[in-house]
Amino acid sequence: MSLKGRALAYLARREHSRLELRRKLAPHADSQEELDALLDLLEQENLLSNQRFAESVVNRRASRLGTSRIVSELKQHALDPQAVSDVAERLRGTEFERAQAVWQKKFGQPADSPQERARQMRFLAGRGFSQGVIRKVVRGADFDD
Repeated sequence: MSLKGRALAYLARREHSRLELRRKLAPHADSQEELDALLDLLEQENLLSNQRFAESVVNRRASRLGTSRIVSELKQHALDPQAVSDVAERLRGTEFERAQAVWQKKFGQPADSPQERARQMRFLAGRGFSQGVIRKVVRGADFDD
């Protein structure tokens, strides 16, 4: 399979960042120049887009993860820092609602002991939600019922 065919096959499955696609194609390329030329061509033809990749990550992960986890994942793909900060700003606006939905799905009822409350808070922290949001969700749950 040609290098371009392999790249198109990867991109047909899902969006990839330039860095990720480079890593996957590197073992199959004859030279770095050939790989760079192909990646440039794919970007010119709008088949490879870091912006679309970022949107794809947000769409896949936002319902389950907090802003810091999503931003961390985007940074690992060496995306433009301005694009990452724009995504983070947009996600912060919905973080409370997303955290509340994750908490509701996992626990559904307020903690009845400090140990259970700590467990719920650790769960949300592991998902990447901010401490302020976690406190509001877990403590706010006490007043919903």
